[in-house]
Amino acid sequence: MRAAAIGIDAGSTSCKAVAVDDRGKIVARRIEPSSPRIGEQAARLLDALRAEVGGDPPVAATGYGRKRVSAGRVLTEITCHARGAFFLTGQGGLLIDMGGQDTKVIRMGPSGEVLDFAMNDKCAAGTGRFLEVILARLQVPLAAVAAYAARAARPVSISSTCTVFAETEVISLLADGVPVEGIVKGLHASLASRVAALARAPRGTELWMSGGVALNPAMIAALAEAIGPVRVVPEPQLVGALGAALSVAGGLGVGRPEPTASTGR
Repeated sequence: MRAAAIGIDAGSTSCKAVAVDDRGKIVARRIEPSSPRIGEQAARLLDALRAEVGGDPPVAATGYGRKRVSAGRVLTEITCHARGAFFLTGQGGLLIDMGGQDTKVIRMGPSGEVLDFAMNDKCAAGTGRFLEVILARLQVPLAAVAAYAARAARPVSISSTCTVFAETEVISLLADGVPVEGIVKGLHASLASRVAALARAPRGTELWMSGGVALNPAMIAALAEAIGPVRVVPEPQLVGALGAALSVAGGLGVGRPEPTASTGR
């Protein structure tokens, strides 16, 4: 099994690395929670992929820790997520990438080119970290989030726009006997409203989602209520790493695989 390229997405929450063949198919992958020593972690993951696929394929890096990775090319997350998403779906549209440190909304043209983008990177309240912190306080495991939200009669309004203040607000709601299910649904609605403020696109635009939060069905449902049906890019956690790999694979992106995206519709 030979690889044409390796891409690594050194994110704030998780570190992802993929090796692709000369058609862009992922032939090896690694995902780990991010280490404070992201450079050392990235080097170890790259060594593991090289050992698995053989040879020494070119490497490109993206993510918040990209400058600490030993790679031939260093690319922005905007570039890599758009390239990876378009390769997997074969369609343009609006891509929402919700990570631990920021949320990116990227408008892609019909050929996958980046037309525009917006980011929420000034406060964790607009990111996956917001959910992570509050759900931990509620003692609700991620695997149970969708069930909690589905049982809620209505979402409970979470008015705080800061993660720290929202945590305090949630503690107060619990003390007042407010059902956990309603709080969980309200948290997702609050986050979806922040994304909606960024996701401005013409009616009928195809909406896609990538990033680890895309694996949360409750978030997909909340976004559908806020901005319309959202489709999940295949293997959403790996989109950035895939886009990085494609950038140095040479000639890839011309022959794309058939879209296999799961949908929230």
